[in-house]
Amino acid sequence: MTNENTRNDGVTDDDATGGGVADDGVAGLRRRLVAFAAARDWQPYHTPKNLAAALSVEAAELLEIFQWLTPEQAERVMEDPESAHRVADEVADVLAYLLQFCDALGIDPLAALAAKIDRNELRFPAKRRGGGARRAPESRSSLFGVIDFSPPGFLSTDFRIPLVFGLRLSHSG
Repeated sequence: MTNENTRNDGVTDDDATGGGVADDGVAGLRRRLVAFAAARDWQPYHTPKNLAAALSVEAAELLEIFQWLTPEQAERVMEDPESAHRVADEVADVLAYLLQFCDALGIDPLAALAAKIDRNELRFPAKRRGGGARRAPESRSSLFGVIDFSPPGFLSTDFRIPLVFGLRLSHSG
């Protein structure tokens, strides 16, 4: 049965927005990706290096959608159907390459994520104040590192990088 919303890969637009993943979750999607690549003889190109590079490119394409948006515009990006479709497509590309990368190296992505969260809960215990509410950081700057891309002798431009799972990026001059 053909749906007018069916793309040339047999996936409907409803599927792309989360309305119809009929397979068995991540494991099923991983099997589909392996079969898709095998049917096209792409396995020789699916090396960890190539997949990591492709993942990085797709993540950059996702970032590109938000690059010049204000925080308020970014919050509303899914309200526009065309933007929402672009975001969903790039998220799918990032996830596809991440799952293929994990397959190439024998990593269980859900187990890796669970282990990382466990480690971070130990490394960064939640601070509580009265009634069990989480305390806001004393200083927003404590959540950020700074990378200075300016050549010496030029005006400095700081790029604020958020703390992500304990990763701090900084440059000391």
